[in-house]
Amino acid sequence: MSGERTPEYLRGLITEFRKQPSETGWLEFKVNNSSPEDIGQYISALSNTAALQGKANAYVVWGVKDVTHEAVGTSFSPSREKKGNEELENWLLRLLSPRILFRFHEVLYEGNPVVLLEIPRASGSPVQFRGVEFIRVGSYRQKLKDYPDIERDLWRVFDATPFEDMIALENAEGAYVLDMLDYPSYFDLIGQPLPSDRDKILAALMEDRLTARNQAGGWDVTNIGAILFAKSLDTFKALARKAVRVIVYEGKGRLTTTREQVGRKGYASGFGGLIDYIDALLPRNEMIGKALRKDVPVYPQLAIRELVANALIHQDFSVTGSGPMIEIFSERMEITNPGLPLVKTERFLDTPPRSRNEALASFMRRIGICEERGSGVDKVVFQTELFGLPAPSFETPEGSTRAVLYSHKALNDMDRMDRGRACYMHSCLRFVERNPMTNSSLRGRFGIEERNSAIVSRIIRDAIQDGLIKPYDPDQGKKYAKYLPFWA
Repeated sequence: MSGERTPEYLRGLITEFRKQPSETGWLEFKVNNSSPEDIGQYISALSNTAALQGKANAYVVWGVKDVTHEAVGTSFSPSREKKGNEELENWLLRLLSPRILFRFHEVLYEGNPVVLLEIPRASGSPVQFRGVEFIRVGSYRQKLKDYPDIERDLWRVFDATPFEDMIALENAEGAYVLDMLDYPSYFDLIGQPLPSDRDKILAALMEDRLTARNQAGGWDVTNIGAILFAKSLDTFKALARKAVRVIVYEGKGRLTTTREQVGRKGYASGFGGLIDYIDALLPRNEMIGKALRKDVPVYPQLAIRELVANALIHQDFSVTGSGPMIEIFSERMEITNPGLPLVKTERFLDTPPRSRNEALASFMRRIGICEERGSGVDKVVFQTELFGLPAPSFETPEGSTRAVLYSHKALNDMDRMDRGRACYMHSCLRFVERNPMTNSSLRGRFGIEERNSAIVSRIIRDAIQDGLIKPYDPDQGKKYAKYLPFWA
């Protein structure tokens, strides 16, 4: 999404468009044709074609003749148009999938009213209108499915263009860019002194692909620059819904919300503050030792840090309308991000993570927010065992990925699923340490005395029956038996 669209900027755009020799795949001229159906199809076709041709945006201009490019004005006024009883913009947005953030601009050009429709390029998947994907073939609007070669090329573009390299702010002045980004925190996090010269600051940001020079001579802010270092994600409209939400509920359900906060800062510059804010909201237990009382957190902060970082890094940015969410209940904490994982949830602990957002993950590792190797889930499991908590669970509800931390629960209060999950996670943790699980190690995990080892034996037997673990050696004796995760 672009910076502020002043009348002068819009008139400059129209002048440049009129210099084009003919309509292009990403540009359409109209005079008064304002059929809502046509507009919806043009949004789909031009958005998809802009992606195919490497353009950040596509445009429809009303008030300029098609062939001669003469500016004659238009009677079309999108702010007054309706489809039935619904405003035109709302109607169009409702029928687009995904719901891209197009914008109408009305401006006087050479004394004539002109309307410019700015359409962001498709990203991740083709844009549909009423469930149909359109494309420009020459100067004609066509259904994408009728051109399989073009459709394959478009999908190759989506595969080749990562989210991080797409543009969040286009053609802005250098001063405006620095006003939008928390650049001092960038230099602080990478351990470099803050340059005194604005051009050197912009050059350093460009070196890390956070900003880029564009052909018009201005500055672009990339998605990775905005998502990591925005002073406020609200200023980047396409990313505003990717801000982190923290919600506290009363009790175990979602009926009563006691507090809700949306973190507006970029992920890198705001991460420390986000973790501190979450920590301040969590209940604490009082521990007494050597005549001193102290409050300790219910959940290990290292586990929270790893899971929140994973939610930010591994989310699917092509899922519109939702972002990472941390929900705090009386007896658990849920951390959810949009998008299904690329690795099976039962293999989170042992499988090297695969991320859709490699540049984002790499930078977050570089500044120490997440691990260089692994997903950090082994740390999460270790910390929950150290704190004597139930094992975390990992779920995939409604196209999302969710990690759940549970507050303390006595072994007698755990059901078969709780015990089995803890047994499985412990076996995974021991496996990555190349030291198979034993009855003794599981007793230590649950804090069970040796004289009660029969309890652990029952937990192991149930976990085998439930297909969570298996014997290290099918012929092993019970006394020195070892166990592996089911997939090992």
